[in-house]
Amino acid sequence: MIEYRNKIPTVDEFNYLNEKVGWGKRSNKVVKEALKNTLSAICVYDNEEIIGSARIIGDKTIFLYVCDVMVIPEYQGKKIGTEIMNKIVDIINEYKKVNPNIRAYLGASKGKEDFYKKFGFKSRQEADLGEGMIFFN
Repeated sequence: MIEYRNKIPTVDEFNYLNEKVGWGKRSNKVVKEALKNTLSAICVYDNEEIIGSARIIGDKTIFLYVCDVMVIPEYQGKKIGTEIMNKIVDIINEYKKVNPNIRAYLGASKGKEDFYKKFGFKSRQEADLGEGMIFFN
C-alpha cells in the first residue's frame, strides 16, 4: 500500500534513496545537517519501505527551494513523483499565504524540465529572470 507522509526522511532513508536513484551516498554527518535544515518534506512508503521523497528548504517568506525529488527506479512511471509534486505545491501554497510573492525555485535534473513545468515551474529565462547559476570553485 502506497502512503504519503508529510515528514522529513531519516538519514538512512535519505541515503538509501540517493543510492537507488544513482546520486550516491553522502556522509551521515552531512545528511543529518542537511535534513535538520529542512522546512518541510514528503516521504512515500510502500508497506513501510521508503520509495520516494522530496524536501523544501528556505526562509519561509521570501525564498523556497524544492530539492531532492527522488523516486526509486522500480516505482518510476507510476505517478508517484506526480503526487509528491502535487503535495509539494500544496505546501508552497501554504507559504504563499504569508507572502503571495514568495519565490519557489527548483533545480531540475537534465531532461526532467518538462515534468516540473506541469506544476507551474518555469525556467528563469521563461520568467524573464536571467540565467540560473551555480557556484563551483
